Amino acid sequence: MKSKRRPPPAPAAKGSADHRINRRIRIPRVQLIDHEGVNHGEIDTDAALRMAEEAGLDLVEVSPTARPPVCKIMNYGQYKYTLKKKQKGSKAHQAKVKGVRLHPNTAEHDLQVALKKSKTFIDKGDKVLIQVWFKGREMAHVERGEELLKRFIEDLKDYSKVESPIRREGKRMHLLLTPLTPEERNARKKQAEAAKEKAAAEAIAKAKAAREQAAKAQAPAPTPAQPEKAGSN
Repeated sequence: MKSKRRPPPAPAAKGSADHRINRRIRIPRVQLIDHEGVNHGEIDTDAALRMAEEAGLDLVEVSPTARPPVCKIMNYGQYKYTLKKKQKGSKAHQAKVKGVRLHPNTAEHDLQVALKKSKTFIDKGDKVLIQVWFKGREMAHVERGEELLKRFIEDLKDYSKVESPIRREGKRMHLLLTPLTPEERNARKKQAEAAKEKAAAEAIAKAKAAREQAAKAQAPAPTPAQPEKAGSN
């Protein structure tokens, strides 16, 4: 006598994120874990559905290859959101090298645009290669290129650090910045706040000393003591 085999599970419906839920679970018996984590063992699928409906939740097939399939009672919408968030977080950003090109005579407005663009790249976790290209007579003023690159280091110091220092190669001068780690950003932020507080305290102390000195200067000079007159006797 031939033994009867269970038919293979039907393919999951589109949009169900590879999970059968509720009435789409057509197998007669399942192994059930309820919303509190209690394992009820193997029970009728209809009974599991009633338990899910009474709890106001969904019956979700989480292990279709098991025999019988394992189902859990849960909020399926919340489960999908949590799963999607975990998958998104697991995809680490692959840092790329983005380029910014300048000339020695780049106008201030264009320089601000380049700085903003560089910060956007850094915030996304990418490195930034800033290049200054020289043409013709501009080669006589390479110090201008160095000034521009130092400007990038200074203006972006709260978000990046120098990976490759300023170098000149032929008609170009370049600099490579890499993003700070979250720990490095917090450390620099605390340093900046401490420096700001110190400067404010020094300014207050300096102003107080100036007021005291001004008050002393405006105070009337003490009247000299008058000598006593000799007695008439």
